[in-house]
Amino acid sequence: MKFTINLKRISVLFITLLLVNVVSAQEIIEEEVDSTLTQNTKKVDTTFVQNIKKVDTILTKNAKKVDGVAAVVGDYIILDSDVPKEKEQIEASGGSIEGVTDCQILGKLLENKLYAHHAIQDSIQVSDAEVRQEVEYTIQQFLQQKPDIEDLVKLYKQEDEKGLRDYIFEIIKNNKLSGKMQAQIVEEVEITPEEVRLFFDKIPENERPTFGTELKVAQIVAKPKVSDKEKQKVIDRLKQFKADVVENGASFRSKAVLYSDDVHSGRQGGRLGALNRDKPKMVKEFRQVAFSLQEGEISDPFETQFGYHIIYLEKIRGKEYDVSHILLFPKVSNEAEKEAKKRLEKVRERIIAGDISFADAAREASDEKETRGDGGQLINPQTQDYNFDLTKMGPEQYAQIQNLKDNEVSQVLKEEDRKGNLSFKIMKVTDRIDEHKASYARDYLKIKELALTEKKIKAIEKWQEAKILDTYIKISGKYRACEFSGNWLKK
Repeated sequence: MKFTINLKRISVLFITLLLVNVVSAQEIIEEEVDSTLTQNTKKVDTTFVQNIKKVDTILTKNAKKVDGVAAVVGDYIILDSDVPKEKEQIEASGGSIEGVTDCQILGKLLENKLYAHHAIQDSIQVSDAEVRQEVEYTIQQFLQQKPDIEDLVKLYKQEDEKGLRDYIFEIIKNNKLSGKMQAQIVEEVEITPEEVRLFFDKIPENERPTFGTELKVAQIVAKPKVSDKEKQKVIDRLKQFKADVVENGASFRSKAVLYSDDVHSGRQGGRLGALNRDKPKMVKEFRQVAFSLQEGEISDPFETQFGYHIIYLEKIRGKEYDVSHILLFPKVSNEAEKEAKKRLEKVRERIIAGDISFADAAREASDEKETRGDGGQLINPQTQDYNFDLTKMGPEQYAQIQNLKDNEVSQVLKEEDRKGNLSFKIMKVTDRIDEHKASYARDYLKIKELALTEKKIKAIEKWQEAKILDTYIKISGKYRACEFSGNWLKK
């Protein structure tokens, strides 16, 4: 929809990229400023002015000059080598740089540094523990493709593994600062129904978006029951893990690596990073246990919706608690699987026979509490309504319903989630909307989202325009000839 959404402008809102898409050098300027700079800079951050001297030859303290400086934004510099490096990373991650100029790449790097600089100025915090956790996860993801860590060190042109970790740490931290800054800019942006109406009315009829075929889908789920015997077996095993650590000096981290069913944290010795009392991160039951522990203490086994855990509280830093855990899933027996499937088959037979409606059967028999009260109707997590765009469905869900006719009840389907939990379900397409031009009444929620996105983009653009003028920015060399989308050259 070219009238409403300009992709280049939308990218301003979603500048925070995946790690492999945003690789840029970051150095702190620690020299004194040449007096001529202050004369040419309007509303420059006074703390930064004291730290600049002849930007074209900037070196960070104790650092070697490896290449030229392409630009300076606030406390950050962008090296000439960052632009081709960024292009390499985009291609390495499967992206395309066809038609993308060096000027455009530099423009994105400038934006990223501007957000990060002002995040620091606004005292936006990013937990080092949280960043370190993501560094470990990122390296593990890379190692699945390149199992030798030395290959990664060479790929990112670092001297050793420590240099690689420090390098990735700075990138992730910078991205988090940038993302939090953008989130803060738009957090209070709201839109009224009247604004949505005006947004829609100003779109020429021949430019209104076309929405693809949409379905409303309902399901009834039967989950195999875990026996009390199996639950106790898991609890006893976790108690033994705790006893081995507390009484025998065994390593909690080794236990997590070897036995935890949480694969991601298990690879890191069970580490979950920092929990903050003021910023809920885990489910309520988990937080309650974690915040009740003393430093160095291991909890007794407890249950959440994800399984059974024990928590090791490593360190308390004010309101932040560094925790690790071991998670075990109770195993479901073959008999329990058969019982669940048979139970659902009987429900399906009653619906087909006309003894009960699908919606009433869901309310009566479904084990999925999120949809049970709504007659089994699924809610689209992206739009928060009942409609699912057929072209945007996940491949698994699409395969389950693509051949279903309206009001037809599917056969019993077996499903396994990423945690290995098995369930059975039957599905039904309760409504279908064919591909159509946008209608204000029918597509209000989608139109509202487009209107809100546009308003957020404008808020970010306004913020960016003001901060460019308020921030020390210098573009060097060939990049001074660029035609940027933002006023980076302050013309």
